[in-house]
Amino acid sequence: MIENNPTNVEAAFEMLLEEIEAEIDFVTNIGSRSFEKRDFDRAREALEHAGKLTAFRDKTASLRKEWTSISALEVDEEEQKERTDRQNLGRLQRGVRTREEAYFKPILQALEEMGGSGQVKDVLDRVGEIMKPVLKDVDYEPLASSPDNHRWRNAAQWARNSMVNEGLLKSDSPRGVWEVSDKGRKFLTGEIE
Repeated sequence: MIENNPTNVEAAFEMLLEEIEAEIDFVTNIGSRSFEKRDFDRAREALEHAGKLTAFRDKTASLRKEWTSISALEVDEEEQKERTDRQNLGRLQRGVRTREEAYFKPILQALEEMGGSGQVKDVLDRVGEIMKPVLKDVDYEPLASSPDNHRWRNAAQWARNSMVNEGLLKSDSPRGVWEVSDKGRKFLTGEIE
């Protein structure tokens, strides 16, 4: 399997996921403003729509994971050159953010350093420190839907969602708290992949 060599399909999934996440943020902001204006029908409508978008986002993330598993293929040097030439067509190469899975171990590491759980802001601050050498310039750009939020922080929060779905983080933690599970500890130590 070739590592650190994303294909155009993988890049397309990342871009699609980012756009879906931006739409979820947009709908969430509408719901929040509607709630503040006491327009509860509109707030409920936005909440339901955000729920559907989140479910769609999770399906897309699952498809990306499936693609990754079926696209992995040992290739020789000549085949690798062909793949690289195909990728250098200028499509989807620039501006692709750090992959969601890259956040898994840093999140678990940050939580372990904090004794197994931590407040979202504290965890994200530590993840940012851990991932500083890995994050790309595009990861530090603000989100169009939330200019005060950097793309990497949003991606880390979506990574947390995927980690809960995979059982690496607890799903029943108090609101605003992330908590590592036993499976997450095993994943961090390499006992499971």
